[in-house]
Amino acid sequence: MEKLIYTAVSGAELNQTALRVSANNLANVNTPGFKADIEQAQSMMLAGDGYRTRYHAQLLPVYTNLANGPVQQTGRDLDIVLSDGGFLAVADANGNEAYTRAGNLQVAADGRLLLNGYAVQGEQGDIVLPEFGDIDIGADGSINLLPVGGGVIAQEGRLKLVTAGGEPLLKGLDGLLRPQGQDALAEDLTVTLRTGALEGANVNAVEEMVNTMNISRKFEMNIRMMKTADELAVAGNKLISGNS
Repeated sequence: MEKLIYTAVSGAELNQTALRVSANNLANVNTPGFKADIEQAQSMMLAGDGYRTRYHAQLLPVYTNLANGPVQQTGRDLDIVLSDGGFLAVADANGNEAYTRAGNLQVAADGRLLLNGYAVQGEQGDIVLPEFGDIDIGADGSINLLPVGGGVIAQEGRLKLVTAGGEPLLKGLDGLLRPQGQDALAEDLTVTLRTGALEGANVNAVEEMVNTMNISRKFEMNIRMMKTADELAVAGNKLISGNS
């Protein structure tokens, strides 16, 4: 009974994590630049006396799929798509630098350039734009503004574009990516962008829905295993006590 209950409980715990991950992926299927998560687990042997036959599922850190999502044309000047391997730097809620491939930029009333509420970073920190009549973002991330009423186009900073350089990126609860180390990534001038389009989520809705149904079946199977283990324990106690 002990072997069975440990296996069933660890399996059910894995199923719960997998279901939560899959549900979050489905909820963000229309979120620009969203990167799908994948649950991970491995078989773990329990140490103890006797023949080692006790195993359970050990959860591993959730893996993030950084593959590019599909690109959709929007025609909006503040929508950008980054080249392969590139990321846009933003400041998170704590003011620390983080990264994303989302590109739905917005200009706040105070002139700050934002992405989903996070301040977009430039060469000198937060990008704050003066009043302008029109805006053009170059392939290198340079921001060019046309003054209100016309005049000479002026450059007002440049987006900080980076690459991971082989360093693993971890996704936080806010959906932003951060290097495994504490240092901010250096600007990479080889990263380019184009405007008028957005990169969508790299989530396959059909696959996630099928995966969700499979996870639910596995969870039910583990629950049945727990009930079976309990029935076996009751029957064993009766045999030991001599009761019929």
